[in-house]
Amino acid sequence: MSAPFTHLCQPDIGKSCGACCGIYNYVDSSRKALVARLRRRTERFRRDVRGAEDLPAFSGAVRAEEDQSRRFEVIFCCEYAGFLDQDEKKIGCLLHPIQNGGKDLRGFSFYGRELCAGHFCPSYSFLSRMEKLALIHVLDDWYLYGLCVTDIDFVKQYFRHLADLLGEVPAPEKFREEPVRGIARRFFEFKLDWPFRSPEVNRFGRFYFDGAQHMIRPIDYNILGCERSRFDGIFLSLSSEFRTLNALREAEEMIQANITALAEACDGAS
Repeated sequence: MSAPFTHLCQPDIGKSCGACCGIYNYVDSSRKALVARLRRRTERFRRDVRGAEDLPAFSGAVRAEEDQSRRFEVIFCCEYAGFLDQDEKKIGCLLHPIQNGGKDLRGFSFYGRELCAGHFCPSYSFLSRMEKLALIHVLDDWYLYGLCVTDIDFVKQYFRHLADLLGEVPAPEKFREEPVRGIARRFFEFKLDWPFRSPEVNRFGRFYFDGAQHMIRPIDYNILGCERSRFDGIFLSLSSEFRTLNALREAEEMIQANITALAEACDGAS
């Protein structure tokens, strides 16, 4: 990527992130549930909205039809987030002028045009250029990309362990090619299929929610009879729960094996 990028939410034609729109804040924010939700409202918008005068009816219909249960009450879930393309690879604002023949309808949303147009998420400020570009190169799935790019600790912990093993920060261009790309992608896919994930419904990454309160539930290593794991930050981001020391050690081996394989691949990449 030679030209600088300004937003992580729409980095290329293959993916996007809608976390700021609240899509992951629904109690059921599984891929299946979100695809169904976004697909229905996108079809309704394309069918029923011709101009600003149609937006109140659209908003009312969506909110009446969809389950509005949220994990965290103070985070708003915008009803105008939907799919932007026929292939459903990109999500974003259905009110954006690019979606409406040049008419900017974002002023009718909860956040308004100015905030939506000018907002930069914390990840934009706190992820390094290398970390941003590596994620963009590795991930092509809007659902997984959104889960990862917004989890600053998860991303930074991974690349810190990698840099410690390599003795340097790898160039982001290395993440364009295999096998580097595939190994890194497998790590981020732990967000989807981590076998040690807590069964708690109202938990998201390192946080669990109780109405308007959000808290971090630390892993109790004393009960397991061991010191705090070197991968504790990663485990928290994966909503981990370990019932035995053997389970913890197995999880550590899975993370270490991925990082070791990635370091070897990066070292061998041109």
